[in-house]
Amino acid sequence: MGELTDDVWDPFAVQDQSKFQWFHWKTVFTTSMGVFADGYDLSSIGIVLPLVLASFGVKSLVGIEASLLTASALGGAVIGAIVFGLLANKGRKRFYGLDVALMTVGALLQIFVVNVPELIAVRLLLGIGVGADYVLSPMIMGEHSNSKDRGKTLAFGFGLMWGFGAVLAAFLYFVLHGFGVAPELIWRIVLGFGSVPTLAVIYLRRRMPETARFLGRIKGDPKATASVVAQASSVTTVSESFENLKDPHGFGFYFRREWRTFLGACLLWFLFDMVAYSSILFGPSVIAKHLGLGPDTFQFLMEGAFTIPGGVIALLLIDRAGRKPLQLLGFVGMAGALVSYGLVTGGGALASLPVLAFILYGSQNFFSQAGPGSVSASGVLGVELAPTKVRGTVQALTVASGRLGATLTAFVFPFLIRDYGESSAVYFLAGLAILAAIVTLLVIPETKRKSLEYSSGEAHLIEEERLAKV
Repeated sequence: MGELTDDVWDPFAVQDQSKFQWFHWKTVFTTSMGVFADGYDLSSIGIVLPLVLASFGVKSLVGIEASLLTASALGGAVIGAIVFGLLANKGRKRFYGLDVALMTVGALLQIFVVNVPELIAVRLLLGIGVGADYVLSPMIMGEHSNSKDRGKTLAFGFGLMWGFGAVLAAFLYFVLHGFGVAPELIWRIVLGFGSVPTLAVIYLRRRMPETARFLGRIKGDPKATASVVAQASSVTTVSESFENLKDPHGFGFYFRREWRTFLGACLLWFLFDMVAYSSILFGPSVIAKHLGLGPDTFQFLMEGAFTIPGGVIALLLIDRAGRKPLQLLGFVGMAGALVSYGLVTGGGALASLPVLAFILYGSQNFFSQAGPGSVSASGVLGVELAPTKVRGTVQALTVASGRLGATLTAFVFPFLIRDYGESSAVYFLAGLAILAAIVTLLVIPETKRKSLEYSSGEAHLIEEERLAKV
């Protein structure tokens, strides 16, 4: 994907060059609250997993029941991503709100389950909503953003907000446990509370305007396109013409041109989630137990001391240093932290140096959120590297790839720990992080502060289409 010269016509320049304003703040809140709920829902199962299993008479934390419980929502997310990614080609806003409605119903139903299979089925439904949200929300936020602040808005809305949701799950567990609530009630309340943040934004999502890029490049409605550009730019009138913007090309056309980039974006999210979700799903139970910590304490410290500070670093640098350097250094840092942790624990120093072991393991979370957690796993690559016409499909493929990796690690990571030991398991994850760093270096272009049309290579096609119609 080559660089484009600045003299290529950019039909969305007014929106791309606008300042960050109330319209953007409202968009960030409306979209990011779904991710806040995602962070809550996907991390809470790791926190309460021992209580859930004990409640239903299951003793092993690394058995098949534990893997199915932790993987069910992630498997549902694969389904939700594919289905809603295809639906997004018929309208970004058209199905927006249905995603969080599914999450709300799924979260509430967890309170009433009576056995492990029922909880697995309910979390599958919850996961469908999560997958849908991961497709729709980054696209809508990205297509409404200006070029200068798009990286920050995505890093905040889909990086930091996920961490805040995870902190809330740990805090609620801590409070309930501190008040002596029965374990059977604790896990039901913690899981069911995930419905609260999603209920708060269903109405706002239905009121959000369709994106100008969908209206112009897919629907071909110049009047509606101009209206949304005016809203996003806070200008009274838009002098730019949006006639004849409708994209005549299909997915096959773009896939033949950019399949390496699309495949690279999918592979990176897949590899990242394999590494990251080993900690998210089993950190509060398996790793925390080895470190002598409770699940709530482990989650609090991981998020507060490592993940959220890493997200702040990404927020400060993503539109300055760029996406590629952050992601590259993040993967390398994750690998280094995991190898160091494996050496410490494998050398028998865990008992004598628990603080060092905790810091090394936590450093993986820091580098994760400072890098790929705020780039690949925030939906940045699918949004910025795919042209508008196929953005929904590409975003669906990247999200589904990530959730497939997370689902796989729900079975692979406990198997590796059980049969080969904890050090071997983290060395395997470190190898995946190094592979992801190589893919980032070789495949992914830099997209900082570029309009979506330039970052996706769509700008020169728009120019060719315009000239052909003159």
